[in-house]
Amino acid sequence: MALFGNKWVAFGVGVAAGLAAVALVKNPAFKKACAAVVGKGLQLKDDACAFAEAVKEDAQDIVAEAKYNNSKKAETAKAKA
Repeated sequence: MALFGNKWVAFGVGVAAGLAAVALVKNPAFKKACAAVVGKGLQLKDDACAFAEAVKEDAQDIVAEAKYNNSKKAETAKAKA
């Protein structure tokens, strides 16, 4: 408590900060700004999920193609043997 020498001063600062936060949250402009930020965050999450799904599908395609190529090589090796 080096910053506030008295408990009552710290309490008063906390009450003032709380009241300021309540006033800020009730402000329509603040609510609108928060809604915009949350909306952008949700859009970013959706974009990231779509990107991850595309990467996953590409990886699955590569694995399937590699398995197909390996099976073709095995068939060719058996036919030559």
